[in-house]
Amino acid sequence: MKLLRISDNAGQFVAADGSYVSIDKIDKENLLRLMGNVLDDDVFELDPYDAQAIKNQAHQVIYKSIAQKLSELRDRRESFVDDSARLYLEDYERYRE
Repeated sequence: MKLLRISDNAGQFVAADGSYVSIDKIDKENLLRLMGNVLDDDVFELDPYDAQAIKNQAHQVIYKSIAQKLSELRDRRESFVDDSARLYLEDYERYRE
């Protein structure tokens, strides 16, 4: 399933229930869920940014920014997961004993 798509000349994101919602309605919880999907799932799909396909300028800015950040997160997924694990490794080792 695509996390972001361009449809009807507007940017859209996939909501928790699987429906697509206008990108200008995205909130913090949905951004965090999308980031979790990028980090957890091996399949990451979104429509590439196309200014000609998105007519609303606000949608263009929001879609471009979110698509870029999610793609960067996907590219850095391994290092992000490793850094997170190292951050808590010392505490984990201490409480494990």
